[in-house]
Amino acid sequence: MKIERPLSQEPTPEEAILLEKLKTMIEQSVRDGEITHQEIHNFYCAMFAHGKPSVDMVYRSIELYRMIVAEKVANHQAYYEPPTN
Repeated sequence: MKIERPLSQEPTPEEAILLEKLKTMIEQSVRDGEITHQEIHNFYCAMFAHGKPSVDMVYRSIELYRMIVAEKVANHQAYYEPPTN
């Protein structure tokens, strides 16, 4: 199912840079085939590191994460390692 967001705005140059950094971070975290709880936590910390992001930015960040990680998990190229405590 495709979700349309007709009122969303194009990302600002700063948001585009942040999204590219998040993409690199996500790709590095799934490169070893294991997604740890700490890597997910680091992603959320990076997403909110520069204050309160716009709703569109939060949506784009989570969608980016979902696209990369879900593809790897669905293809059995990565798995989630739950916390040990």
